[in-house]
Amino acid sequence: MNSPETKIINGFPFIRHVTETYPKQEVINLSKSFYEWMNQRRTVRDFSDKPIPKEVIDNLILTASTAPSGAHKQPWTFCVVENPEIKKKIREAAEQEEYESYTSRMSEEWLEDIKALQTDWHKPFLEVAPCLIVVFKKAYDLKEDGTKGTNYYVNESVGLACGFLLAAIHHAGLVALTHTPSPMNFLTKILNRPENERPFLLIPVGYPAEETFVPKLERKSLQDISVYY
Repeated sequence: MNSPETKIINGFPFIRHVTETYPKQEVINLSKSFYEWMNQRRTVRDFSDKPIPKEVIDNLILTASTAPSGAHKQPWTFCVVENPEIKKKIREAAEQEEYESYTSRMSEEWLEDIKALQTDWHKPFLEVAPCLIVVFKKAYDLKEDGTKGTNYYVNESVGLACGFLLAAIHHAGLVALTHTPSPMNFLTKILNRPENERPFLLIPVGYPAEETFVPKLERKSLQDISVYY
């Protein structure tokens, strides 16, 4: 039955959506302050081992899960790794892949492009950071009867969720690193994930170390990244 707050459309329930709007100048101010705040977010490789309350991690994941997804399938799983032994296994496997990448897989151009970051195959942050969030994408769903359910725009959906997650981490006063050792199949094995899941992103999360330095980099200008028609 329809009510002022609900409506049935072609047999499906809809609820009233109310968004708070603001005067023009306040919209400008809000958009600018959010940009300036987000512009302070940086990729960090120097972590404190200070633990993060579980409630914080739960809230970060819940925020990520508010991202839009194809047909609202929500094709993601967020695996939280805090166990030191598992983190050690992940580091060892990641460093093995990274060693191969740095010594034989990466092109000279690639290696030149990342010189300013001063990274190498050693990844101690995978053990130092108190929490690793390993994001898996669901290539398809597994139904209770054992059949496969189709998911849509999986990469786009999970990518959006990861963006929301990074913003939530920054908002909580924490730092993170988007780590993509390639290939990442070892994560499926170590974490014993089901056949329909594929590793998408490995994100160490934590407080910054007492002394933390990041590369001095410049983001592209608005003129470089936007076109108005």
